[in-house]
Amino acid sequence: MNSVLVASNRGPVSFTVDDDGALTMKRGGGGLVSGLSGVTKDHGVLWVCAALSDGDRIAARQAPGGRLDHAGYDTGALRMLDIPAATFHRAYNAVANSTLWFVNHLLYDTPNAPSFGSRFLREWESYRDYNGAFALALAEEAHHGARVMVQDYHLTLTPAMLRAERPDLRIAHFSHTPWAPPEYFSLLPDDVAREVLEGILGADHAGFLATRWADAFMDCCRALLGARVDHAARTIIHEGRTTRVGVHGLGVDGDALCERAGEPDVESHMAALRDQVGDRALIVRIDRTELSKNIVRGLLAYREFLAAHPEWHGRVVHLAFAYPSRHDLPEYREYTASVQRCAQEIEDEYATEDWDPLILNVNDDYPRSLAAYRMADVLLVNPIRDGMNLVAKEGPILSPRAALVLSREAGAAAELGPHALVVNPYDISDTAGALHEALVMPEEERVRRRRELVAAATALPPERWLEAQLDALDKLGPTQG
Repeated sequence: MNSVLVASNRGPVSFTVDDDGALTMKRGGGGLVSGLSGVTKDHGVLWVCAALSDGDRIAARQAPGGRLDHAGYDTGALRMLDIPAATFHRAYNAVANSTLWFVNHLLYDTPNAPSFGSRFLREWESYRDYNGAFALALAEEAHHGARVMVQDYHLTLTPAMLRAERPDLRIAHFSHTPWAPPEYFSLLPDDVAREVLEGILGADHAGFLATRWADAFMDCCRALLGARVDHAARTIIHEGRTTRVGVHGLGVDGDALCERAGEPDVESHMAALRDQVGDRALIVRIDRTELSKNIVRGLLAYREFLAAHPEWHGRVVHLAFAYPSRHDLPEYREYTASVQRCAQEIEDEYATEDWDPLILNVNDDYPRSLAAYRMADVLLVNPIRDGMNLVAKEGPILSPRAALVLSREAGAAAELGPHALVVNPYDISDTAGALHEALVMPEEERVRRRRELVAAATALPPERWLEAQLDALDKLGPTQG
């Protein structure tokens, strides 16, 4: 039995099946995994996750009770849930990524979508089943009075389900995404919206990355549930239970990041990039081709910058690393294609025999990303909406001189905004002007801003971020049941 448990869709490792049928294990992807892997392993936390691939499912089936640590894998304490593939697909793609993600990032083209009918109701049932599988596993694994940290929009129903099974537990839910205001959140069917909110309110503590997301959640609870909300005290009272709301701005372990960025594979990528770009100034962006990341408008801003400032022709290169994301969904395949079309138009218009103004790469390569961070003169982070955005925090740590151009709609803007060039992500002229301002920024100002950015970015590294939430659970009174 375990006294601290973490639950998330994606786990700290993933498995692939080799040609000979053997399983190969590697580190899982995503910001949550990067932030928590070391912390959970070092502190004996049990991590409960879903099997995402065929390799994961084979590993989970071969492990006693799905406990990979009991099967001899060096994973830390880990239970991987073999949820039926069809149930997982509907819960993950149709509900979590195509519905809840779209709502909280305000991504819908509302004249055309969403449309909720009988098909969605079947998909929602799978989402319930998926959350129920997590609740059951956590109930089985948790020590009496244990603390359980449920992560993100994939598992909004799990806290209430787990509360019903194990009222002795202290439960926290953390949202790594933004949260929509009530008028947008109410696009969801009324009963679904209530179920999501009441699911999270099954937790004793609901955490968010920024104050604005916490406030939006509380506003939804008041407007859609009629809950008693106290913004000053950050409490929500609904059906006799009190849920406390916390803001925990996940930061970066600067020492660990710098150590990784100094390894030989990163040095090799730096040499290769320098061969490509010479001594030109570098504008760097590193993102998944996620609709909310706003890559196309970033490219259009760079194009407008080149049109307005011919003196920079031949003297600057934009490194745009845009790694494909969620290609199971047609919207994402089309968006990746739009990024590639826009990049090609810039090349066609401005490239010369001895100057490539834009280097676009769509193949995920973590060491190369770290190399680009270290070389950046300007870091462009312009999402239309983002829970936090760790790129905005990682870049200044690794670059000794990069100026940060940051969207006001990133959660990180609350902490980094005073030391960045803050832009309206929909205004490409504004962003183009900020790119120029960043390039010509005096060195003394760059150094001063960078020092403040690093201090803010490392203020709450993953270990302290997790401890802050565990402390919040410890400070609560007796469990409410």
